[in-house]
Amino acid sequence: MRDLVCKGIQVLSLSVVSILFAIGIVNAEDLKKASSYMPVVIQEELQAIVTRMSAEKPKVMDRQLALLSERYDLSSKTAKDITMSRGKPIQEGVRVKLPSGLSWEQLSALSPEEIREKRLYPSGFMPLPHPNHPEGGMLFPKFHINEVNKQEQRDLTRFDLDYDLPDQFLPEFPAPVYLTTRPDLGDVSQGKLVSIDNYFDLFNGILNPKQLEGLRLLVTPFPQQQFNQTDDRRTIKASRGVTCFDCHANGHSNASTHLVGDIRPQEFRHRLDTPSLRGVNIQRLFGSQRALKSVEDFTEFEQRAAYFDGDHVIAAKKGVNVLDRGSQVHFMAEFQELLDFPPAPKLNIYGRLDPKKASESELRGQEVFFGKGQCSVCHAAPYYTDNLMHNLRTERFFKTVMINGMMATGDGSIKTFPLRGIKDSPPYLHDGRLLTLEDTVEFFNLVLETKLTKAEKLDLVAFLRTL
Repeated sequence: MRDLVCKGIQVLSLSVVSILFAIGIVNAEDLKKASSYMPVVIQEELQAIVTRMSAEKPKVMDRQLALLSERYDLSSKTAKDITMSRGKPIQEGVRVKLPSGLSWEQLSALSPEEIREKRLYPSGFMPLPHPNHPEGGMLFPKFHINEVNKQEQRDLTRFDLDYDLPDQFLPEFPAPVYLTTRPDLGDVSQGKLVSIDNYFDLFNGILNPKQLEGLRLLVTPFPQQQFNQTDDRRTIKASRGVTCFDCHANGHSNASTHLVGDIRPQEFRHRLDTPSLRGVNIQRLFGSQRALKSVEDFTEFEQRAAYFDGDHVIAAKKGVNVLDRGSQVHFMAEFQELLDFPPAPKLNIYGRLDPKKASESELRGQEVFFGKGQCSVCHAAPYYTDNLMHNLRTERFFKTVMINGMMATGDGSIKTFPLRGIKDSPPYLHDGRLLTLEDTVEFFNLVLETKLTKAEKLDLVAFLRTL
């Protein structure tokens, strides 16, 4: 009887499984293997968890950093005379390492089947695992942790993990804030990280009271899976939680990472690079793969589900913030809809280059973008998105393999993110596996089989930097 029960355990309700566990028909190991639910009652003392995971941390981080070094050239090589909106240097050059003895031209001449069979797909094009994929959870760059601690004395440090990607490959911090309603003001952040401490001083008189309230909610800490008051958190001290703007810093991104909440089992979950909220007003799909149809849906989903790995049982335990759809969600969404792309002085009102302002290389790159490169099939001007989902079918190029606790397989359908302001938003692709625009061009050249020349790739990068 027990074998039959265990085989069918995944189709049973949580309450039925709990009863079977209580009377001894199903044991804890069976539940661990079969269930999509997190354990609600933690049997290990918090101090024991802290001691154990702190001791494991160096090994976990060494493994992740070894993977990054194997995949990428992580040195700092800045582009000449090109910066992000507030002046941070842009990293240039292809950083993905090729298999020994192979050039990009040789690789792109091969068919997907040949690349797959010969195992020549660059490791830097493979899905990127979370620094500790079996554990997962929100993880913030050190510069953000330090600033939040300074402003609010709220510590986003995890005792089990550190952020993995080097700072030079991340967006500038704090990012400028541009508003669709007041383009005349330029950056309204005054060079500060917008927080619960300063949002009112920065935006009072610029936003109406309803928008101000929406912004307040976006910078208010609420409990989250790893940052909360319970005994299965990942902070040494009980935590007030995280804010929406802890990932979407200043309405943009600081490249904080997480695992998407929609996929099970754990090893198939995708790492998530936090996308920018700039240009939310022209988007019609939200979430890399969720295809939520409004920013209101996304705002509510994040607080109710994504904050807790999609587990409503754990959310109830840790203190889910249940937003009121008619007021709070609406206010938050209204502010998000005001976040604008950075200025692009070389583009005309149609989103194309003004020939009087653009260089010859940029103009050639535009021709590649709308022609041979096939980029505009998905990224249509003026905002460079088609608001659709597309499946690149990258599984054509490699065989499924386990990487640091993550099962690397095809990504499935991913939303088309806008390319406006793209130079401000490294790293690239939905999981941050591509560190530079040059990496991104090489990736799509291979996956789309466009066979661009070296010169065409350089020109295409030059065009992307103007958007």
